[in-house]
Amino acid sequence: MQNPENSLASCSIESLYCHHHKWLVGWLRRRLSNALQAPDLAHDIFLRILSKDSLPVIHEPRALLTTIAQGIVANFHRHQRIEQAYLDALAQIPESLAPSPEAQAIMLETLVEIDALLDGMPPLVRKVFLLSQIDGLRQSEIAQRCGISVPTVKRYVAKALEQCCFIG
Repeated sequence: MQNPENSLASCSIESLYCHHHKWLVGWLRRRLSNALQAPDLAHDIFLRILSKDSLPVIHEPRALLTTIAQGIVANFHRHQRIEQAYLDALAQIPESLAPSPEAQAIMLETLVEIDALLDGMPPLVRKVFLLSQIDGLRQSEIAQRCGISVPTVKRYVAKALEQCCFIG
């Protein structure tokens, strides 16, 4: 017979929460540099489960929670790196030119969204797009650098622009 702490063949979200929330918060605390974030991330994990149309039959609740948590922890660390890079860039400009706190929050949110869009692109499409948009290389230079044809460069840039501009 399986331990009810490890398996709930047909459980409700309340049961999942009651039996595993404390364990999940502990799991998160061990993986975060700021353990105070663990309860918030645990909340996000349960919200993600609640956002599903229907709760699946869960045979291994902790495996499910761990899988979801790993993605949320990775996103959390990624967000922290982006935020630190943004704060480092802000520190380089005179305070009188710094954007308002509201504008800073909007810019940070936008950077996180752009990062997610770029992360969702195939690696070569992302590389071609960044060489075009950030480095300002001509299509022939990108083609030569990446070992692809100019029409492929055009197609990849168009694909990346479509993904960035027509999301939602």
